[in-house]
Amino acid sequence: MTVRIETNGPVWTVIHSRPEARNAMDPVSARRLFDAFVAFDDDPAASVAVFWGEGGAFCAGWDLKHAAGLSDGDDGVSRLEFGDDEGHSRGPMGPSRLDLSKPVIAAVSGPAVAGGMELAMWADMRVMEETAYMGVYCRRWGIPLIDGGTVRLPRLVGEGRALDLILTGRQVMADECERIGLCEYVVPKGDARRMAESIAHDIARFPQACMRADRRSARDSHGLPEREALVQEWEGSRGVVAAEGISGARRFAAGAGRGGDFEDLGDHDAPRT
Repeated sequence: MTVRIETNGPVWTVIHSRPEARNAMDPVSARRLFDAFVAFDDDPAASVAVFWGEGGAFCAGWDLKHAAGLSDGDDGVSRLEFGDDEGHSRGPMGPSRLDLSKPVIAAVSGPAVAGGMELAMWADMRVMEETAYMGVYCRRWGIPLIDGGTVRLPRLVGEGRALDLILTGRQVMADECERIGLCEYVVPKGDARRMAESIAHDIARFPQACMRADRRSARDSHGLPEREALVQEWEGSRGVVAAEGISGARRFAAGAGRGGDFEDLGDHDAPRT
């Protein structure tokens, strides 16, 4: 099995395991990853997912050995139209077109290049090992970015830096990724999964309806005029104060979380839907 799920309470770790191919993507793995993340989003007990490639590589992109076996004129992805799987859109790399309601953290070891870089950018945040790297390596072979790379990269690092990486295809080591905003954490080699899961458990402790409303507003505000974005923020949060905010204020009044303490949040039953 090239994809498996390991759970620890509300945190799911979705594991891609084709170490013999540096976790390069083939159609079977793409479909299984897509199904795994749909199941994560649909499960009311799941709050945060970690996306990890087993064996020292996050993902070396699309499996070019598989692509080389295609007939001329068959790109192997033409059947993947938007909205083709029960309302969900599946990309060539699997989950890259999914719009989830819950956060995903990419734990990056070794290469996250070409389509693998696109998968890392699909996540909400990225934890990279100090020896990990990204790059639009498919620039060499005439294979375009079709899993969100040209859309998400400028949003993360700005247009100029994005075009530098897209046009040159050069290697971007973890320290540069952190410096330009392409990842949020750099950790020692072998520590990406542990760190990502630790962050995931921290996020899962919070009232979930509020966290998801704020996440949705931040993600959906791209390109909107400020007024429309403010209205969208308000509309998306109106029910959250009643659902979670009042009880949270009562826990604070009773003594929890004083002085910016994030450890003692008091007892709460956060909605997970």
